[in-house]
Amino acid sequence: MSAPPLPAPGRVWAHVGQPFAPSPYDVAVVGAGRMGAAAALFLRQQAPALRVLLVEEGGLPNEEGATILAPGVWSRLGLDPALHPAADWTRAALQALGDVGWETRPLVALHAEAAPGRVPTPEALAPWPDSLALVDPAALPWAEVDRDAATYRPGHVALHAAQAAIRAGVDLLLNTRAAPQPGGRLYLERLTVTNTHQIVTHETLTVPVRAVVLAAGAGGPWLAECALGVHTRHARAYRQTPHLAAPSTAQSPVLRAGGLTLRPQHGAYTLIPPLHGRDPHGYQPSGGQLTGVPTGLRRETLEDLVALMDRLPVLATDALHLGRSLADVPGAWLALPGGRANGLPTFEALDEHTWLLLGGPQADTLGLHAAQGLAEAVAGALG
Repeated sequence: MSAPPLPAPGRVWAHVGQPFAPSPYDVAVVGAGRMGAAAALFLRQQAPALRVLLVEEGGLPNEEGATILAPGVWSRLGLDPALHPAADWTRAALQALGDVGWETRPLVALHAEAAPGRVPTPEALAPWPDSLALVDPAALPWAEVDRDAATYRPGHVALHAAQAAIRAGVDLLLNTRAAPQPGGRLYLERLTVTNTHQIVTHETLTVPVRAVVLAAGAGGPWLAECALGVHTRHARAYRQTPHLAAPSTAQSPVLRAGGLTLRPQHGAYTLIPPLHGRDPHGYQPSGGQLTGVPTGLRRETLEDLVALMDRLPVLATDALHLGRSLADVPGAWLALPGGRANGLPTFEALDEHTWLLLGGPQADTLGLHAAQGLAEAVAGALG
């Protein structure tokens, strides 16, 4: 018995020199970060007959989105046990995508108080003396270790998921802004760059679609409100990822203390600050000052790091990269799922044609499971 034929691969429009003739699609996914690319792939896997268009404002993967700056740390530590099956599903899906830089790497969470399951910090970090040197064990005397944790590269997830989606028959339109319109239509602005490096609209198009998935990260709720007039309870925050020039190795664990994550990367550490809440509407990131010296860290991030210096003395050394301007310290807007989602990856129907998909702070551990749930819901709604 012969195997079923493979689907014809989708088309890719990378620039305005490739004419794009708008034709009807069943589903258009706006945003080719890891959530959007995975949703497009899962949609074709759920319903191979659906015509799916994936639209991205930048390239692939988009270097300006939150996907590139995501921690890339998978761990069940601190997660509600009811969510463990979803985390395990996401882990399997990530590894099935291909080479996403997956590395098993323990995560050590440090605490000031004792609790069941915690061990003395010197004991927990004994296998990694270089990591112990970053911590004041007297201030953080207790630790819990997740030896099943792992690190990976979210940007590779977006790339591999998009490539797999194209092989499965999804069309990809790059360098294009998109916004839903009432009545099942998608408005497109194809972008190009002038000889003075200005990004301008080359042409505008409208594509008929049966369903639109907004997977534009922190921009998704904004698109819903501006394009459709649909108000959501979701928010966003601007998160920077400062660099810490303390040495790390391939065996160094991920450290977590006071909401701050120290992720070993490229022989040093990337710092993932905690998110305290939403940024107000219209907020523009601005730097702060440390002992009178202007820095490139936003004020809230700087205050968090200063508060942790007694517990993590390495933050009080010149190993911490402060930056001279905001441009020196990488940062991106991050979606904060609100309402019943309570910060967890989620999806919801906004109207009969439009769906919203959000990753948020727990996208590393649960994001692809939410994308799979959305794909099932949309495929079911379209029959």
